[in-house]
Formats: sequence, structure tokens, C-alpha cells
Amino acid sequence: MLVTFTCKAYPDITMFGDVALSMLKMMGHSETVPGAILAEDVPAALERLEHAINATPAQSEPRPRDDDPDEQPVSLTHRALPLIELLGAAARENCDVMWK
Repeated sequence: MLVTFTCKAYPDITMFGDVALSMLKMMGHSETVPGAILAEDVPAALERLEHAINATPAQSEPRPRDDDPDEQPVSLTHRALPLIELLGAAARENCDVMWK
């Protein structure tokens, strides 16, 4: 499953479902797809996501797979950056954020 986040202030962001659902949970929302955050609630959701990302211990970050030691995992912090930027733009422009 893929989840696409949209708002009028930023290009759409598409993520793998498991990552997107995890980030929705970090923002304090249910893992329901589709869904939305009203403009007035976006700053609080952004703050919760940033706090959760910063509180994530390094040992819970993905490790390289045993079958491909050269593969570099993508950290949750890096995966969250596009969504953090989208939420920041939505907060500045006072617009709703939706996902489907």
C-alpha cells in the first residue's frame, strides 16, 4: 500500500504504507486512510512528529539486511523529512493536509 499526503502549499508526498501509518501515529492521528488534518491542527501535528522523530533511539533505526550487507538502510529521520517539510509549508500557509 502507498499513502499520498497532499496540501495546497507543497507538492504531494507518497510513502510506503507502513512508514506513513507510523508517522500518522506519531502525529497523534489514527492510522485511518484516507484522512485529514485541519489547518489549525497542523502545527501541533508537526510538533508531535518532530518530537517523536527526535525521541526515536538509534537502535530502533533499520539495520542492513544480512543477505545484502552493502545495502544502506534509510533512517526514520530521513524518511520523515519530506512530510515534515509538507507540514511546515501547510502550517505557514494555513491549509489543510489530507492523505489517501
